[in-house]
Amino acid sequence: MADSVLRDRSKEFAKQIVFLCRTIKQEHRESVLTNQLLRSGASIGANIHEAQYAQGTKDFISKFEISLKEVYETEYWLELLYETEYIDEQTYKPIQNSCGASRRMLM
Repeated sequence: MADSVLRDRSKEFAKQIVFLCRTIKQEHRESVLTNQLLRSGASIGANIHEAQYAQGTKDFISKFEISLKEVYETEYWLELLYETEYIDEQTYKPIQNSCGASRRMLM
């Protein structure tokens, strides 16, 4: 299987999300928002990975469209966690930038 920059970056982003959610749950005992973030953030890479096994062009495009929607949802949850002070700016900015990079690659 050929290397894919998008697939690799989305997996690294998913790992960042997992670590962030773990930290928030440990430090703040918050699970509702972090579970939403975990689902959407991990789904980006899962759909990109699944696209390589698409059953045709329409299915391939659909997987990428779903990934893009998940990026937008992830940005929302990150912003909400930042604005409600579950994460500080030093944590928020780099992961938000990573999310934005994924969005730009999918557009």
